[in-house]
Amino acid sequence: MNNQLLDPVWVGKTFDDFLFRPQKGASSSRAGISLASRLSTSVGLELPIVSSNMDSVTGRDMAKTMALEGGLGVVHRGQPISRQAETVARVKRSHSAVIEHPLCLPAQATIGEARAFAQRHSINGILIETAPASGVLAGVLTRRDIPWQQSADIQGVVQFMTPFDRLKTGAPDIATDEAERIMFDGRIERLPLIDGQRRIHGLITRKDVRFLRERPFASKDAKGRLLAAAAIGCTGDYLERAEELVQVGADCLFIDIAHGHSQVMEKAIPIVRERFAEVPLVGGNVATAAGATFMRDVGVDAVKVGVGPGRGCRTRLETAAGVPQLQAVREAWCAVGGDITIMADGGVRYDKDIFLALICGADTVMLGSALSGTDEAPGRVIEDPASHSKKKIYRGMTSPEAVLGSLYDSDDGEAVDAALATPPEGQEIQVPYRGSVIDILNRIRGHLRSAVSYAGENSLTAARAAIVPDPLKYLIALSEPARRESYQR
Repeated sequence: MNNQLLDPVWVGKTFDDFLFRPQKGASSSRAGISLASRLSTSVGLELPIVSSNMDSVTGRDMAKTMALEGGLGVVHRGQPISRQAETVARVKRSHSAVIEHPLCLPAQATIGEARAFAQRHSINGILIETAPASGVLAGVLTRRDIPWQQSADIQGVVQFMTPFDRLKTGAPDIATDEAERIMFDGRIERLPLIDGQRRIHGLITRKDVRFLRERPFASKDAKGRLLAAAAIGCTGDYLERAEELVQVGADCLFIDIAHGHSQVMEKAIPIVRERFAEVPLVGGNVATAAGATFMRDVGVDAVKVGVGPGRGCRTRLETAAGVPQLQAVREAWCAVGGDITIMADGGVRYDKDIFLALICGADTVMLGSALSGTDEAPGRVIEDPASHSKKKIYRGMTSPEAVLGSLYDSDDGEAVDAALATPPEGQEIQVPYRGSVIDILNRIRGHLRSAVSYAGENSLTAARAAIVPDPLKYLIALSEPARRESYQR
């Protein structure tokens, strides 16, 4: 616990109000600088970037890519529980050293059923079991085994699968290196894991082993699966939502609303904390020391800081509520730094803003608009009829479009009426199409490494350890001419 008083210099300050004073460089190569940080005491990230739980930012593709690149994606809750849970499950299944519960079909299934099953789950291979739910391996059917002719759909899978006596298999406890050798020697792509009674215990694929070996920085759980987080809210179906998300393997739950320092959160968080004690819990959003202290005291593992700084948010414009983002981050650290971790959410326009947030107290930074407009963000690419430039939609989760979209499948007429009667505090805008988010993350990674080098350290952890206790020793408060000189190009 810090219990530090906020220096008056921070009041009213945000990212463009400071420059960082360069220190003597200590790194011979920026490429080797570590950016590892912690989302919570139990969850570490190699890249301290989290994609926002917004329906125009994080779906399956974004969540998967964020984890592969060392960050984390938070699947939004503006959708039915089953759809959100399926998204998390697909991320967890997408790349894993061992697929613990591989998808199976019984030997009695038809080719038509197998074709639809593979398409529905976006998989290229299906384990065939001797009977429904028997768990006993009978063979393997791949997409290459499925005839292209629709007329074959009525035929049984056993006519086309590779039968058990021709399969290569491994023991449930086989080492990854040994499994990779067997697949290479046999020129096969999949290795079912079975016991002496042919009962299925898992599946290893050559693609996943190679993929994860090439990405040692990917965010993975103890079983080698990609990390995935999800938002749950704090009223209505939030406990049912949390239950299903935890069941499919969500590694972290986000219980955040526009004004997290509230009585409704005071009731909800302890319930979630007690019921899902083993799952890290991120709470928010808050913007003050009192709000951060409140979050710590009701039981979250990390607090999300930021009220109104985001591009999709109109809270400050409509209500005048909020705290300049860098001041809010510093207030939170002075109040709870060292007790729980801090996530800065919103207000980032340039990569330098991420570094400033990290050296002023944040452990991670959540990005929304900075990652929108990419291939991995949900939504279609559209063309502006006037300029012919390509764009995508980005919107705050309290925009009318997002609120009504989340209620599209709802039968609750009162909820729809209430949503229509509530003045919006978010907006929908068009943002430029930006290509793959991987390019943006690589740029951020490079700029953060450069910033750490200018800080005179070899890792983000070392830079934060040196600077966070007293950032004003390293920061220069800018005059208006200095701000123009620095940030107006």
